[in-house]
Amino acid sequence: MRYLTAGESHGKALMGILEGIPANLQIDFGFVDAELKRRQGGYGRGGRMVIESDKADFIAGIRGGVTTGAPIGFLVHNKDYENWQDIMGAEATKTDERKLTAVRPGHADLGGCIKYNQKDARNILERASARETAARVVIGAVCKQYLSQLGVTISGKVLTVGGESQRENQREKINQALSTGDTLGGTLEVRAKGMPIGIGSHIASEQRLEYSIFALLAAIPAVKSVSVGNVEAYTTQFGSQTHDALYLDKSKKIVRKTNNAGGIEGGISNGEDIIITLGLKPIPSVPSGLPSVDIETKKEARSAIERGDACVVEAASVVAEATLAIGLAQAMMDTIGGDYMDEVKQRVKQKRESAKLW
Repeated sequence: MRYLTAGESHGKALMGILEGIPANLQIDFGFVDAELKRRQGGYGRGGRMVIESDKADFIAGIRGGVTTGAPIGFLVHNKDYENWQDIMGAEATKTDERKLTAVRPGHADLGGCIKYNQKDARNILERASARETAARVVIGAVCKQYLSQLGVTISGKVLTVGGESQRENQREKINQALSTGDTLGGTLEVRAKGMPIGIGSHIASEQRLEYSIFALLAAIPAVKSVSVGNVEAYTTQFGSQTHDALYLDKSKKIVRKTNNAGGIEGGISNGEDIIITLGLKPIPSVPSGLPSVDIETKKEARSAIERGDACVVEAASVVAEATLAIGLAQAMMDTIGGDYMDEVKQRVKQKRESAKLW
């Protein structure tokens, strides 16, 4: 399975192609759009979410609501393009308007301008924008439906915002950021229930289950750390206290009393919940600006003010769910295979049955 997205934050649309989804998967379009709406929510979101009302426009690979096995193509139209059409896209006539040269620390602005020899960071930031994650949420929503048919569910939740774990304190901290023109990061958790034992492999690094999911999760804008399981316990306690001991229940079935490993051992799913924790930085579009340099005048300046959010941790949890679904679907397909859903379901059933023999 593989996917590709294209599109800019204020371009006509985001687009995506998802290849490898088996035939005969019933797609709930309402669920896809509901996932997009979830991504737009969360306390501390900015004005862009008032403008957009994201919906997925599927244009290939699905017929009568069912996948055909062909690549799935879709669009997510940008309503804000109406306000930017003279500035963005191939037919833009005013490319010097909204030019950005006072680059923002923490963003792709400076590195992208140097790498691609651009004098206007607008050519970098439009694609680097987290707006692109709307396309990933569509892909993840399809992968969630694939996994659901196989008994796997994905969920996510916010753990902390600005170091605060209580909901009321988080909102108070976000309000503080809003009032002072600042931004906040935090931590979140994503979890997969029902993964069969034996997805992934220890044989080669690229076959390890972590390989399938860590890089994808780390590539979410603002994510600075990705960990699996109880990292605090592993890094502060003895191995005898932390590794998930094995026991036999009354029916002689092998069981565990803890899940510090977070569902993955030796690159292989072990049947427990897969638990991933992400750490997110505050977004770099700080409304009050940051000390920077104007790459055109070569003078010190405050970084440019771009419309953004005070906090995206709650919205990022939706993106992380989608991304985990993509990675696990990819790993499932690599291990299980199958060209159509009944075939895939039968293979997963056999995988689960074989694990019960131990």
